[in-house]
Amino acid sequence: MHFFFAKRFLPLFITQFLGAFNDNFFKNALVVLITYRLAAESGMNSAMLVAAAAAIFILPYFLFSALSGQLADKIERTRIARAVKIAEIILMILASIGFYIGNIWFLLAVLFGMGVHSTFFGPIKYALLPQHLSKGELLPGNAAIEAGTFLSILLGTIAGGLLILQPNGDLLVTALLLLIAVIGLFSAMKIPTAPAPEPGLKIRYNLFTETAKLIKSARTDKPVFRAILGISWFWFIGATFLAQFPVYAKESLNADASVVTFFLTVFSIGIGIGSFLCNALAKGQVTLRYGFWALIGLSIFAFDLSLASAHPHIMANDDLINLKTFLQYKEHWRILVDLLGVAICGGVYIVPLYAFLQHKGDVSRMARLIAANNVMNALYMVSSAILLMVLAAIHLPIPQIFLVVAGLNLLIALTTRRASI
Repeated sequence: MHFFFAKRFLPLFITQFLGAFNDNFFKNALVVLITYRLAAESGMNSAMLVAAAAAIFILPYFLFSALSGQLADKIERTRIARAVKIAEIILMILASIGFYIGNIWFLLAVLFGMGVHSTFFGPIKYALLPQHLSKGELLPGNAAIEAGTFLSILLGTIAGGLLILQPNGDLLVTALLLLIAVIGLFSAMKIPTAPAPEPGLKIRYNLFTETAKLIKSARTDKPVFRAILGISWFWFIGATFLAQFPVYAKESLNADASVVTFFLTVFSIGIGIGSFLCNALAKGQVTLRYGFWALIGLSIFAFDLSLASAHPHIMANDDLINLKTFLQYKEHWRILVDLLGVAICGGVYIVPLYAFLQHKGDVSRMARLIAANNVMNALYMVSSAILLMVLAAIHLPIPQIFLVVAGLNLLIALTTRRASI
């Protein structure tokens, strides 16, 4: 990790860290505000609005990934990064207006804009790494990016929930959002230039046709596309667990929001540990040989989490318990170990896949490959949401959902065994 503080890496790391923080800071602040104030004031269903917010944020990945990939392969990439950061500052100014007037639809429009912002920065982030890092630095570089991303998601999510309901919370949130966006622009200006690999590329604006072509083109390189599918599966698992934490804590463990926050912390720390552990295991080499065992480990921990969650002592108290009380039960420590194990295995699994994609993918269309990856990631996360809706409709308990995930993941591990290299 000698390159971490080098100009060719640190500004990019800071820029993506702050961008992910702001995305989740704004999104969770809006979700909490809708749940506790705006929905009641407008007479609307909070659950439906929260679900709509999630869909609105992910929609741009379907609509604009093809265009973002084309632009990142045609135009010098740091120019796009800086333009995206300027757009983020404008969006944060609009967010301050939205919070001030308390208009749900205005704020949801800003959330859509943040989704667009992330869609256009995603290909830049991962396409820059192979331009600025050597082959031996790709794995630790991706490990740092993934660990940083989950830490920023955690911090942004916690900050949004804590600050928005405070006195003058909307003012505090918008001030911090704007400050983070401005710092992000300054860090983006320090990213070294990265020449476009295909400046003569003709941009095509038919979003749906180009998205289909994007996926079709990615599929022509089978090893790379398998890596994309593997990355997407990680986001399926991650989205499933993260979406279940609030309901799991309340309904299965009889715990309050402080326990949900702690689960997010443990999960994020585990991803970070796994991200760096895979680099230590592979000694900096780009290899997928540990992916199968990481998936096996993930299924084992998810299976045990299902068993641990069914312990009879968990529902011993009628009142919601706080974190301090939660940690007094030895059975709960088993749950925390399982959550940490799932996350560590996830980190070991995901980082080599990103490094493999960057190392083996065609340099001239790297950003479009990353864009195809983003589309597939979004599809898998939507699939996760649909599966959870179906399982909820048949009233399957959360511990049983973890069991379903463990089984599906084991099936994926066994069917992809031969693809490990």
